[in-house]
Amino acid sequence: MAEKSWQVMHMNVMKGFSAAQSNEHQRNWTERGWENAIAKGTYDRRRECLNFEVVKGCRIQPVDKNLSIPERMAENLLQRGIKDPNEGLPEPKFRTVVDFILGGSKNQMRQLAFGNQEVVYGAGDNPENATLKRMPEIELWAKDMYRFMSERFGEENIIGCYVHLDETSPHMHLTLLPIQDKKFAFKKMFAGKDKLEFSARTKMLHDELSEVNRKWNLERGRNVSETGARHRTTEEYRRHLSAECTNIEEQIVRHQKALSDLKVEISLAERRVKGLTSMVDNLRKAKAEKESQLSALERTLQSHQGDAAAIVAEKERLEKELASIRTKLADKQDKLRTADQQLETLKMDMDAIGERTEELKGEAYKYSREIHSNVDVLLKDVMLETLVREHSARLAAMGVSGQSQFEGSLLQSLTEQGTDVMYCATLLFLGMVNDATTFAKTHGGGGSSSDLKWGRDEDEDNRAWARRCMMMASRMMRPASGKKQKR
Repeated sequence: MAEKSWQVMHMNVMKGFSAAQSNEHQRNWTERGWENAIAKGTYDRRRECLNFEVVKGCRIQPVDKNLSIPERMAENLLQRGIKDPNEGLPEPKFRTVVDFILGGSKNQMRQLAFGNQEVVYGAGDNPENATLKRMPEIELWAKDMYRFMSERFGEENIIGCYVHLDETSPHMHLTLLPIQDKKFAFKKMFAGKDKLEFSARTKMLHDELSEVNRKWNLERGRNVSETGARHRTTEEYRRHLSAECTNIEEQIVRHQKALSDLKVEISLAERRVKGLTSMVDNLRKAKAEKESQLSALERTLQSHQGDAAAIVAEKERLEKELASIRTKLADKQDKLRTADQQLETLKMDMDAIGERTEELKGEAYKYSREIHSNVDVLLKDVMLETLVREHSARLAAMGVSGQSQFEGSLLQSLTEQGTDVMYCATLLFLGMVNDATTFAKTHGGGGSSSDLKWGRDEDEDNRAWARRCMMMASRMMRPASGKKQKR
C-alpha cells in the first residue's frame, strides 16, 4: 500500500513582522547572510531561483524584493486608511499579523515541485541543481492555496505569498493582516470568544483546506493538538518529539557558533572603523592646518611683506601637501563608509541570528514541555486504571460489610463508572453545566440534588477547581433514589 501524504497547515500569530523574518521569506540576504543561512539551515542557493510568489489576481511571478513585508504592510494600511494599532507603542501588544506555513508530506511536495528530476537536497550551493526546472503542478497547487485563503480572509489582506523550493521540503509562507470592516480583528476572525472556539475554528480550517488538497493527494493533516498520540504509538510520538528537540538543539548550536564567529568579525570590524575614524580625524586636522598656513601666506603675499619668491615657493609646497592630504582623506573616508556599512550588516546579521536563536529556544522548551506533559498524562492514566482495577478486584473479595465502607465514595464511582465520571467532570470543568447534567441523567445518574449555584470561584486555581468538578461529577453520576446501580 502506498504511503499516505498529509497536508500541513501551521499558523503563527504575531504582533508585527520583523525585517529579519521578511528577509527570510524573500531570501533578501547579503552574501554574509546567505553564508549564515546555509550554515544554520537547509537552504540550497542554487535552487533559490525556483522560488516564486503569488500576487493579486492569483498570478505567479518571481519573488519581488523591492519592498520588504513590513513596507508592504505599511503601504497596504496607508492605501486603505487603516492605522496599525501597535504604532507608537513602547511594546507592541496587538495581534496584527498571521503567518501561515502551508505544505504537505515531504515526498509529495517534492513530486509536485520537481516531478521525477534528480535533485540534491542539502544545504549549500549545489551545482547539480543548476538545470532543475519548476513543475507546473507546484504553481497550480500554490494558486489553489492562495484562492482558498483569499476567499476566507480577503485577498486585500494578503501581504505576501512566497513558495520556497530551496529547502528540504517545498512549502508556502502566506502572510496576512487580520482586518475586517477596516479594523484589525484577530479575535473576531480567528480566535473567537475562548480557546475552545479557537480550537474548533482551527480544526474546521484544516477540514476545509483538506477538501482543496485532496486533488493534490494530500490528506487531512494530523494535528498534535487535536489527536495527540492517537495516530501513533506512545513510543513513536515520544521519538517524534525527541527528534524535534534534537533538531532544534542542533540548529541552536549552529546559531551559537555563527554568533561566536560574528562576534569576532564584529570586533575586528569595530577596530577597523575605530582606526579609520582616527585616521580621518588626523587627516582633517592636517588639512585644516595646511589650509590655515596657506591662508597666512596668501595674506603675507598680498601685503607685499617678506621675500615674495620664497613665499610663493612655500605656498606651492603647502598646496602639494594639501592635495596629497585631500587624496588620502577621500580614500580613508570611502574606506570608513565601507567599513561602517560592513559593520552595520554584521550587526544586522547578528541580530537576526540572535532573534532566531531565541525563537528556537522557545520552540525547544515547548517541545520539551510537551514530551513531559504527555508522559505525565500517560502515567496518570495508567495509575488511575491500575488503582481502579485493583480496587474492583479487592472489593469483589470483600463481604457486604466491607463493601459498605466505600458506599458513596469517589473511589466507588471511579471503579464502577470511571469513564462516565471523568467525562462529566470534564464538562463541568469547561463550564458546560447543563450538558453535564443531561449527560449524567442519560447515563444512569440522578443529577445533583443540590440547589446551590455551581461555578468556579474567582480565586480558585485549576487544581482546586478540577478537584471540585470531580467530586461533583461523582455525586451527579450516582443513581437517583430507588434506582439500582449497575455493577
